[in-house]
Amino acid sequence: MSKTLEKIPVAILAGGLATRLRPITEKIPKSLVPVEGRPFLAHQLEMLHARGIRHAVLCIGYLGEMIQRDFGSEAFGIKLDYSFDGEKLLGTGGAIKRALPKLGEEFFILYGDSYLPLPYAPVAETFHRSGKLGLMTVYRNEGKYDASNVVFRDGEIAVYDKKVKLSEMRHIDYGLSLFKSSVFDAYAADQVFDLAEVMGRLVREKQLAGYEVLERFYEMGSPAGLEELERLLQSKPAGMMND
Repeated sequence: MSKTLEKIPVAILAGGLATRLRPITEKIPKSLVPVEGRPFLAHQLEMLHARGIRHAVLCIGYLGEMIQRDFGSEAFGIKLDYSFDGEKLLGTGGAIKRALPKLGEEFFILYGDSYLPLPYAPVAETFHRSGKLGLMTVYRNEGKYDASNVVFRDGEIAVYDKKVKLSEMRHIDYGLSLFKSSVFDAYAADQVFDLAEVMGRLVREKQLAGYEVLERFYEMGSPAGLEELERLLQSKPAGMMND
C-alpha cells in the first residue's frame, strides 16, 4: 500500500438533493440509500479502504446529520470528518472551499454517488509527477454512459466543457480528481461555485493534469445506475475488485 495515500484525504461530495432518486431520497440522503442491503456510503468507504485511503471528509447538506449519526468518526478503518454546507447550497466548489481546513494541502475529490473501483495510488503518483495544481481522471466514453465532455490529447486535458459539445470529445470526466488546496484561494468563503468552473480555469492555465482510466465508472445517482451497481456488487465485493 502506498504510504502517500494514507496522508491524502478524500473529500466526498454528499450534499446534493438527489432528486432523481425520489421518493427514496425524500426521507434519507443519497449516501444512505440501500445498495445490496447496506447504505451506499458503506460500500464507498470499504472500497476506498481497500485501495489505501485512510481519511475522508464528507461534505454534506441535505439530511447530512443522518450520515453523521449513522457513521460517526470512523468506519471501515477510515477516519471521518464532516463539513456542512450551512444555510445555502454552495455548489460542489463552494462545499470544497468550506471543507478546506479539514482537507489540508492536497486531496482527492469524489462524488457522493460515484463508485470508482480504480487503483488510487497511480493517480496520486501521476499528479505529483505532473507538478500541476489539479488532476482529472478521464475515461474514453465515446458518448456511451453519458455525454463525453473532454478532449484528452497526448496525456493532457486539452478541453473540458460540460455545456459546449465538440465532435473531438471522446472522453468523459471519470469522477475522481485531485487538487492542491491553493487552487481554491481565488474564491471567497460562502461563494457559490462548481468544480466544473475550477477545472475549466485550470485547463485554460494548463494546470490540470490528466489520468486515463481504462475501466468504466459506476454511479447510483439514478435508478438505472443504482440497478447496475447492485449487479456489480453482487458479483464482486469491494475488497475483491481489481487493484
